[in-house]
Amino acid sequence: MKILITGANGQLGAELRRCLAAGQSELGPLPAKLRHATVLATDVDTLDITNRHEVAAYVRHHAPDAILSCAAYTNVDGCEANPDAAFAVNAVGARNLAMAAEEIGAKLVHLSTDYIFPGDAAAPMREYEEPAPRSVYGKTKLLGERYVQQFCTHYFIVRTAWLYGYTGNNFVKTMLHLAQHNGAVTVVDDQLGNPTNAADLAHELLQLLVTKEYGVYHCTGEGVCSWYDFTREIVRLSGISATVTPCSTVEYTANAKKTVAARPAYSALENAMLKATIGNEMRDWRDALACFFEHYQPEQLEENK
Repeated sequence: MKILITGANGQLGAELRRCLAAGQSELGPLPAKLRHATVLATDVDTLDITNRHEVAAYVRHHAPDAILSCAAYTNVDGCEANPDAAFAVNAVGARNLAMAAEEIGAKLVHLSTDYIFPGDAAAPMREYEEPAPRSVYGKTKLLGERYVQQFCTHYFIVRTAWLYGYTGNNFVKTMLHLAQHNGAVTVVDDQLGNPTNAADLAHELLQLLVTKEYGVYHCTGEGVCSWYDFTREIVRLSGISATVTPCSTVEYTANAKKTVAARPAYSALENAMLKATIGNEMRDWRDALACFFEHYQPEQLEENK
């Protein structure tokens, strides 16, 4: 099987590459069809997904059986400041990949986000809930979803949230840095969601990829917590001596030194479609985070234990 990965240098793209190279994920073996897969790893320096002609030519030439679309403009505040760039990558880029996949009959796995929802729910949202994004990031990602549905036949749209992994920047690494260098972290406690380990997400994506269970999926860590709860667990597992203080979103926004995009107050997702099809193997967020720390132990953290 030949697989094209866009955004291959990001935290999810890198995790997918690791899994495919090893023939297994942290959760178990990959499907047999993937154990000798040919991987075409691309990122912004090798494939401009905003250019329809470039994408079409690349996909025609290499003829992948499947495309894992991980490339995105994910800086939420940056999207507010640069809406045209966010639109080009998150919406037009998704359209270009969908059209290219359709032309050669390839499967498309497209990554989306909890930010397509307004964030005012009272319980984890299922795939049938109506989107109503409030940020440029959420709006452009939702349009990307719609383009995939419009232009591609064999697609999996997979919404995830609060993603962290071994590669690249993410919330876990930011909190570790702040805790280590400042000895204290202040984090909002009124925004709730599902922390998601990239290793878990990669496992489920690759399990889906070999099926014909097409459709829209939610794929996040099990359990709901606040950013404050998440940070307390990060600091505890790291062994760093630091205090974690809660604050409200209003307080955080008032003290911010830059424009802050609207964040969902409650964006927890329910993995209903996974449960109804291939099975939900996503771990509880605490267990997945503990596993992350078993594998991610930089020397600078060891010095503080």
